[in-house]
Amino acid sequence: MTSVTPVLERARTAFRERRWLDALHGFEEARSTRSLEAADLWRLGVAAYLIGREGEFVRAIQDAHREYADAGEPVAAARSAFWLGFHLATRGEMAPATGWFGRATRLLDGVGLDCAERGYLMLPLGHGQLIAGESAACARTAAAAVEIAERFADADLLALALHLQGRALLRDARVPQGLALLDEAMVGVATGELSPLVTGLVYCSVIGACREVLALRRAHEWTEALTSWCESQPDLVAFAGECRVHRAELLQLQGAWDDALSETHRAAERVEANAPRVTGLALYRRGELHRLRGELEAAEAAYRAASRHGVEPQPGLALLRLAQGDAAAAAAAVRRAVAEETSARRRIRLLPALIEILLESGEIDDARRTCDELVSLAPACAADVHETVVSQARGSIALATGEAADALGLLRRALQGWQSFGARHEAARVRVLLALACRAVGDEDSADLELDAARTEFERLLAAPDLARIESLRARPRRRDDFSLTKRERQVLAEVATGRTNRAIADALSISERTVARHVANIFGKLGVSSRAAATAFAYEHDLVDPSA
Repeated sequence: MTSVTPVLERARTAFRERRWLDALHGFEEARSTRSLEAADLWRLGVAAYLIGREGEFVRAIQDAHREYADAGEPVAAARSAFWLGFHLATRGEMAPATGWFGRATRLLDGVGLDCAERGYLMLPLGHGQLIAGESAACARTAAAAVEIAERFADADLLALALHLQGRALLRDARVPQGLALLDEAMVGVATGELSPLVTGLVYCSVIGACREVLALRRAHEWTEALTSWCESQPDLVAFAGECRVHRAELLQLQGAWDDALSETHRAAERVEANAPRVTGLALYRRGELHRLRGELEAAEAAYRAASRHGVEPQPGLALLRLAQGDAAAAAAAVRRAVAEETSARRRIRLLPALIEILLESGEIDDARRTCDELVSLAPACAADVHETVVSQARGSIALATGEAADALGLLRRALQGWQSFGARHEAARVRVLLALACRAVGDEDSADLELDAARTEFERLLAAPDLARIESLRARPRRRDDFSLTKRERQVLAEVATGRTNRAIADALSISERTVARHVANIFGKLGVSSRAAATAFAYEHDLVDPSA
């Protein structure tokens, strides 16, 4: 056994104290004068990984694997081989990953041992099943790994296996059961029982799973915990970039947009060299923040950069096109994204934007059908958020079709939901819809109160597009004699108020669809509104639904 020099002892101390850069330098210095034991090579590799030096991680773990094998420790050698394979698999290098998994299996079969490492080697099989859509098979594989972890009291394996089993149940639309298993996996994280490597992996994966099924409260709680864990290790690079992306999304939801934008920049700075997707996610979040503030050129640049890093820029880019006045391009883009996406949990994130764009385009029937699909996806996500999103969608459709009284109840539920999640911008946008509904039923005072509350929030956020919309609603004429609508424009407005598309209106009035679009634009300008929903509410409020009046 190698004697412990002062340099080596300092390196081990730094490793225990999670001073990863000091640990790495210490182990490298100790190695420059003498060979290291396999356990110290392992520590060197972990320290290298955590500060973002993946090449050094691979070399050190390979050396540790050889040392364990030469020392006649096949179980430890198999575990090193597993982690090499796992790392390569996460980078998409499946052929060498499979080779290392095979070597680990051969080592264990050679000695015929029943050990925790057999459970680790079930994890790649389970991940493959999950990717292939075989969620039930994945759940069974993960459950077998859980049994092995419990039998050998291996906390790392237990957390990884529970997390995998939980994700499989989420994919199988068993959301409460899946989230319960994710919570159980996080127990080891919260109590500090897990190794640093597994802690980071489980943190990020669990938060990602919670986001996928719209379990916002859990995602927020674990994001705050992950942030504290990352900040306690200043040298940390691995996981830090992804952590900051999650935190940026949380801050955006809470209305801290300046802080959220700063987090996207920090995320890109701290990202691992071989994780372009994390950079892409940070860029997408940056695009969202610029779009919401009306910084459209900056938003476009961020979305394009996100796409170059392999991240789908929808629905943000489609909503940007809508803000630029190109509803047709917006609808085409988000429809394409929805058509390509087969995953229910990812379609959930696209459908609300599609409904918003369809309503702005006057395609009410398509918006209803899209809303029906959104409703049908309830088993695939957390109930409270899904109910909020559906209530907002249904309320918007009811408002667009002149059913203002029905819209009020639905939008009130949506407002309460967003407020309970601390989602300040979403809540303010619902208040604008509520104002339109109140006007449509003749309650001008309540409409003004809702607009005042929304404007206060938008001013704090510097949400320029939303502020412009409120100003247009405030500035619209109140007296019917000032509307200046032509007879044909009154006819078109009456048709819009029934929820008909431009094409349907063209057929009904025997004019071209392009002429309808021109009339609609003129109507918006004369009434001082910015959407078909607002025009519909205006028409009902001022008895303009009868074109002969």
